[in-house]
Amino acid sequence: MFWTRSKVKNELPPPPIADRDGNAVEVLRVWASPGSPQEVVLNPTWKDAGAWGLMLVDIARHAANAYEQEGQDREEVLTRIRQLFDAEWSSPTDDAKKIDPH
Repeated sequence: MFWTRSKVKNELPPPPIADRDGNAVEVLRVWASPGSPQEVVLNPTWKDAGAWGLMLVDIARHAANAYEQEGQDREEVLTRIRQLFDAEWSSPTDDAKKIDPH
């Protein structure tokens, strides 16, 4: 059965690979709201959980590229991301809570 859902307000469009590659799958969705913790839904996808480390670094680099397009220094952005990643890893500000996406 085929189904479609309407786009959610403020939802980002899927990247080109979603249409181009029939084997592509969404592995991570994150929503944020001021004053609230982020909510995350993810698909474990890989047998080796370490692959998430690679993906998180890739995400940081994509974020740095986006901030660079907004006029910020890419290396400074990466340094700041790493600083806060390390701080959050050492002293979490919140626990990751299970979310039922349905």
